[in-house]
Amino acid sequence: MDDQKKYSKGIFLILFFFAIVLGAALLKITASFTLPIIVAVLLSFVLYPMVKRLYTIGIPWIAGVLISVVFVLALCFAVGNLLYISSKAVLNVYPKYEEKFTQLFTMGAKLLNIPFDEDSSLGANLWKSLEVRNFVQNSAIAVSNFLISGAKVFFIVALLVVFLLIEMKNMTVKIKIAFPNNKLSHKIIFISMKTITEVTHYLSIKFCISLLTGLLVFTCCKIIGQDFAVIWGFIAFVLNFIPNFGSIFSWMITTIFALLQFYPDCEKVIFIAIAILLINFTLGNVIEPRIEGSGLGISPFIILVSLSLWGYIWGFIGMVLAVPVLVIIKIICENIDMLKPAAIILGNSESALLRRKNKNFKEFFKSFFRKPDQKNGQ
Repeated sequence: MDDQKKYSKGIFLILFFFAIVLGAALLKITASFTLPIIVAVLLSFVLYPMVKRLYTIGIPWIAGVLISVVFVLALCFAVGNLLYISSKAVLNVYPKYEEKFTQLFTMGAKLLNIPFDEDSSLGANLWKSLEVRNFVQNSAIAVSNFLISGAKVFFIVALLVVFLLIEMKNMTVKIKIAFPNNKLSHKIIFISMKTITEVTHYLSIKFCISLLTGLLVFTCCKIIGQDFAVIWGFIAFVLNFIPNFGSIFSWMITTIFALLQFYPDCEKVIFIAIAILLINFTLGNVIEPRIEGSGLGISPFIILVSLSLWGYIWGFIGMVLAVPVLVIIKIICENIDMLKPAAIILGNSESALLRRKNKNFKEFFKSFFRKPDQKNGQ
């Protein structure tokens, strides 16, 4: 009997591995369909505590959902408008940078033996030497397609979030009806609530740390008079959602443009380089771990692998979603007996895994569903 059980478990793990490979391939092929759904689900997890809080103070559930979604849409519109204004400023100051760009292009042209006409402008040389015309045409088509498809995806995500948050109000009731077995229904409720708690906890902390990073980078750029401070702060905010690599890319981009603007005055360049390094190190390696406590309990190596995998499947958005998706996968594996070895591999230490396994699901049940249910008399 034991041999048969081990044999069955081995077969299950092999099939599970092939199912993962097949699932990854399907996710890449169906990215235009699956990605908006995943984004909507994760955004719903983040907004759910806000909707629940509004409900406890007397605001109807549907009204709370609409208020939360409108708040997010207004925030996105404000950020987009700010970036649009900053982009116009970039075009206005371009002539100041043209001479420096020309010097860099001249050096590169001589080094790579690219034809260069000193009597022509930088734009004319680029147009002739590097076939920029095709690049510009293709880029214009790509940008227009991105804006059109992006608007559609944005609208679809907003609708999905609204209806999903409405459905989440009666989630426990539906689970209990769908799974009459109390033990099974309680386990599913526990997994669902733990997933919401962990993902919301991670994204909330990451958002606050990223926002603080962006504000500090913006402040440092303003102090030394670096152009486009809003853009550098926004880049630092967005890229900080990508663990490890995001802050490095943000630092490199901001420092290179500081060098381009201030050279040969290297003092300001050194200041911005050191300041951003200190900001990223302090917030990412000191403050963020202290706020998260024991952390997510996920191996740093697995996080890097997840970044590569989801970046390959879904591009930049996949890298942003890599850690939340990994958290969900780990929680599911922890609560399915045959997948617990996978949870141990994903974890960063056995003690952290044991601490997370021993949490009582009743605490999650009380904190997430007690007040709304009591108010409805359910």
